[in-house]
Amino acid sequence: MPPSKSGRAASKAAAPSHDSADIVGDQSVELLKELHILTRDGKLNQDSRRKLKQVNHLVQFIAPLLEQVMNVRGDVSLVDHGAGKSYLGFILYDRVLKSRGLGHVTGIETRPELVDRSRALAARLGFGRMRFLNLSVEASIASAELPQPVDVVTALHACDTATDDAIRFGLARGAAHLVLVPCCQAEVAGVLRQHKALALRRTLLSEIWRHPLHTREFGSQITNVLRCLQLEASGYAVTVTELVGWEHSMKNELIVASRQTAGGRGQAHARARLEELLNELGLDDLRARFAPAPEAQ
Repeated sequence: MPPSKSGRAASKAAAPSHDSADIVGDQSVELLKELHILTRDGKLNQDSRRKLKQVNHLVQFIAPLLEQVMNVRGDVSLVDHGAGKSYLGFILYDRVLKSRGLGHVTGIETRPELVDRSRALAARLGFGRMRFLNLSVEASIASAELPQPVDVVTALHACDTATDDAIRFGLARGAAHLVLVPCCQAEVAGVLRQHKALALRRTLLSEIWRHPLHTREFGSQITNVLRCLQLEASGYAVTVTELVGWEHSMKNELIVASRQTAGGRGQAHARARLEELLNELGLDDLRARFAPAPEAQ
């Protein structure tokens, strides 16, 4: 028997104003609206749903690291490098730090208009332990405005060398953890392309990147391999996994690095392998880019 008109009206009134299946726990709907992930009437389009899924999934990797640091020292500082519109920083603060009354999030971004926007949003939401700084990589490494120590460094979809900038910052600041989702990396492919004729004469391995499409794809892959070796040579244990299913994003590689209390043979081995790989692929031009932390060399 079909529901009565009054029953249908009651069901409609009881329906949630947002796509509740995509909202995690007590996640702030108002924040998601301010970030334009939800529309003003609480709806998600396909792109927004994909973005929210990626960020919420990434939070599952970062939250235990924040909790671990808080349990050890009673506080935690996270720096989101190349923060952009600061989706990740805001959602981490909302889901992990707000209820604890602990922890600080600092977003570093070179575009002043995005810094101003994030500052205004944090003020409107009352997120008092969030800061946003308009700084370059060099300036951020030396800046006294950043907390000390820096416990966790994140970089979500940091394009091309922006991921390397985040690694450089994390190593310089001695971060306990780095969580990286690289994107659109072209620098290594450019160097491979530049030296392709010499490589074709020198090694059969150059067949891997002889064709232009393969140069681009192999360049992207080897970039992350070199980053992992750089982190291992600097004393970090590294895990590489998928962020979400490939149907949600093709930029899907997640690198999580955690500093170890002792180095030794593992660091020396990674350093040696890093040198050998740079030599074998003719990437000497990038030796400084992928250099381990100075104290690890």
